[in-house]
Amino acid sequence: MERLDKRLANTGRWSRKEARELIRGGRVAVGGEVCRAPETKVGLDAAVAVDEALIGGGGPVYLMLNKPAGVVSSTDEPGKRTVLDLLGEAYQNLGLFPAGRLDQDTEGLLLLTNDGPLAHRLLSPKRHVDKVYYVEVDGVLDEGDAEAVRQGVKLADGYVCLPGELEPLPGGRAAHMTLREGKYHQVKRMLAARGKPVIYLRRVRFGPLILDESLPKGGWRALTEEETQALFRQ
Repeated sequence: MERLDKRLANTGRWSRKEARELIRGGRVAVGGEVCRAPETKVGLDAAVAVDEALIGGGGPVYLMLNKPAGVVSSTDEPGKRTVLDLLGEAYQNLGLFPAGRLDQDTEGLLLLTNDGPLAHRLLSPKRHVDKVYYVEVDGVLDEGDAEAVRQGVKLADGYVCLPGELEPLPGGRAAHMTLREGKYHQVKRMLAARGKPVIYLRRVRFGPLILDESLPKGGWRALTEEETQALFRQ
């Protein structure tokens, strides 16, 4: 537990005096409730916000991002727009990083966190966490493609992918594809090996997390308590 004004000052964005002024001015909320007492003691896991923007120093952060095309899954890449650039200023210095990557032109669900142990566990090859994609191809996907994915597609470089699932949608030009590993450009390489090049790709699920379709492209939100606990049970 620590004083609320100290929590704000520890971010380096405000002096202790400025922090007290913010609190007394009603601009600080703890757990969604405005708090006007600088001496209030808050736990390390308390959600503290200034002008409705969460600040650091309150424990691990877990965000769901609907990544748009053209943005790289990186925290710092000169000359390119990164996923961190989509977040508000209050999230820039919390040590956030993407748990797994999406290609620059791939859209959809991306988990951003500063919880290294959880991210390591979710990405461990031994865990085979499901990743589900909506994919559109130049061609028509059929049962032969689905069976090849179930058996494990052999890529052009000779690598044989782990078995996955392909569920063609009506018309065959789109499908839901489930993978349990995360090789470089894997969906694109697998379907290219089947002669069905990918023209659009969006991740719609990562483990227990399902993309919130109410999020616009580039939009994000904190995970709910239920979603967070589901990740830890993964």
